[in-house]
Amino acid sequence: MNERQPSQTALGAAGYRAAHQVLEGGKVFSDPLARTILGDGADAIIAGLSAGPAQQRTRFFIATRSRFAEDCLGAAVSRGVRQAVVLGAGFDTFALRNPYSELGLRVFEVDHAATQAWKRRRLSEVGLAIPASLTFAAVDFESDDLGRGLRDAEFNPDHPAFFIWLGVVPYLERAAIAATLRYIASIPGSEVVFDYSEPLENYPPERRDEVAALAARTAEVGEPWLSHFDPAEIDRELRGFGFADIEDLRVSEMALHYLGIPAGGPSGPGPHVIRAGTQ
Repeated sequence: MNERQPSQTALGAAGYRAAHQVLEGGKVFSDPLARTILGDGADAIIAGLSAGPAQQRTRFFIATRSRFAEDCLGAAVSRGVRQAVVLGAGFDTFALRNPYSELGLRVFEVDHAATQAWKRRRLSEVGLAIPASLTFAAVDFESDDLGRGLRDAEFNPDHPAFFIWLGVVPYLERAAIAATLRYIASIPGSEVVFDYSEPLENYPPERRDEVAALAARTAEVGEPWLSHFDPAEIDRELRGFGFADIEDLRVSEMALHYLGIPAGGPSGPGPHVIRAGTQ
């Protein structure tokens, strides 16, 4: 990514969340701040993400993964977890909406310094205050030590924590992904929700062009897809890191859960969302 600009894929994800509020009324995932954080350019960004069926599918996937992550976080809070870490936070607004702040939930936003600085400026521009429950930690997953960055932000690795890691894994090298998951698994009572994509060869021929075109667009803005996983492979790796409670959901399963689409719908390769916890 460009060191002086925010992540373009993070900006795009924020645009899709905002578009979901406008076009579908937040049917799956309600985020009243999604449009606000985009600032004056919100309408143009939303219009650019509303053209066709492929963009609608992306909107619903981004909405469902956010909804699933926050639902799982809510369950963790009910069990007593009081630390949440949003990895690669981008323009995510959970920390600004934190419905558990009165219960003592602290939120740590981890991201590249350039994206984080841009976000903080934008929050000031649109009049959104940074809550006392939010702490920023500037970390580059490819070169910095995540544990050290969080400790510097006063995260307590001896207490349980819930990690949200959306829209990041495909853009990292395998070594950085492994290091992050290994760190999360080292924290007693930890849990993480993240998404990943399957290799292009897993897709049937008629779907490969669409997937390849999406990959090409992210590469053009300097953020290429670097890592893919076969479902059996990622399950094996997670268990090797120490995760024992694993739930891996395909798009069809997310659609069934949140949209009521019959289970007989498409169930082939595609993006996945995983919840993995230690015991």
